[in-house]
Amino acid sequence: MYDVIVIGARCAGAPTAMLFARRGYRVLLLERARFPQDTLSSHYIHMQGMALLNRWGLLDQLRDAGCRPITRQIYAGPGVRVDGFSLPIDGLRHTYAPRRHVLDPILAAAAAAAGAEFQEGCAVNDLVYERDRVAGVRYTTPGGAEVTARAHLVVGADGMRSLVARKVGAQNVIEHPRMTTTYYSYWADVPSDFELYERPGRWIGVIPTNDDLTLLMAYFPQSEFNDVRKAVEPAFLEAFRTTVPELFERMSAGRRVEQLYGTGHQENFFREAHGPGWVLVGDAVNHKDSITARGITEAFVQAESLTAYVGDGLHDHAALGKALRRYENDLSGEAFSHYQGALNVAELKPEGRVEMLRKLVGHQEHIDRYFSTLSGACSIDDFYNDELLELLDLS
Repeated sequence: MYDVIVIGARCAGAPTAMLFARRGYRVLLLERARFPQDTLSSHYIHMQGMALLNRWGLLDQLRDAGCRPITRQIYAGPGVRVDGFSLPIDGLRHTYAPRRHVLDPILAAAAAAAGAEFQEGCAVNDLVYERDRVAGVRYTTPGGAEVTARAHLVVGADGMRSLVARKVGAQNVIEHPRMTTTYYSYWADVPSDFELYERPGRWIGVIPTNDDLTLLMAYFPQSEFNDVRKAVEPAFLEAFRTTVPELFERMSAGRRVEQLYGTGHQENFFREAHGPGWVLVGDAVNHKDSITARGITEAFVQAESLTAYVGDGLHDHAALGKALRRYENDLSGEAFSHYQGALNVAELKPEGRVEMLRKLVGHQEHIDRYFSTLSGACSIDDFYNDELLELLDLS
């Protein structure tokens, strides 16, 4: 019998297990993969996520794993270019974009160090019920044994195609069509900052990652997915050449060190977040287009929020239900704002963004605050202060 069973040990599940274990709960953390193992990801951790890693005592491990500090951000669209960086949180003035085969094992190890029982290579097959309440899971071990484990709370941190969500019948409460398709790979010998470029119908991301490699990403409209996937490499290179000629020359002087990875299956939804004996975190509860790279950061935020609301009340069903409702209400605030922001960018229509940023040129404080809205260091409401509204002729 466990207090909590967490299904999925990546960016949402491992921190959730760690934080519950640090509160003294008995936690079972189950993961289908065997670490280290990569997964599709934009890698970037925004300032808000960095602050949580620092609070959890894990930031130095990313530095020691060869993550390059990022201290400058560039955005360029038709007729405008701005550069700056997010405002600090808790004194932090840099970010990281770790490879997932680096980040995920660090998070899982932290959960185990906190006292969680971490089992990898395990396939969860079904949920266990007592009356109408989820009360555990059935899973298969790497050796093929069938195991039943029980808990007061089952956490689905098992991604966009969550088994937990499917088994409990969690419905989408908000849903939008797929908007983009993306492909990416890693280059050596390409000097870079955190760089974003766009033109109508194209979005380019450049992110320094581990071991002096640079992640280069291209986004296309979802309507082009079938054509792009039939000839990925020429479409990818043409997107860079026609959107950012200078960057195309820079990457041509470097060398690609891995294959191209990508997907056209980027769902946009919020699901029901909880029910009797279960709760969802990370991509299992809220998935959106990766174009704003908010997934890792929001998984951290949700882990912190969920465990803080539950606190010491896990064994009191009434108190737990109230805590889970508060957690779900949180999702309708900041998380929904970032969801809308991602959908806006994923339209691949830069006109409105470009018009606003042109007015910010020469006003570095406002540029940094603009970058801070995505990083979590500044809310949208705080960004649109009286001074900015006057500058934009919106007062």
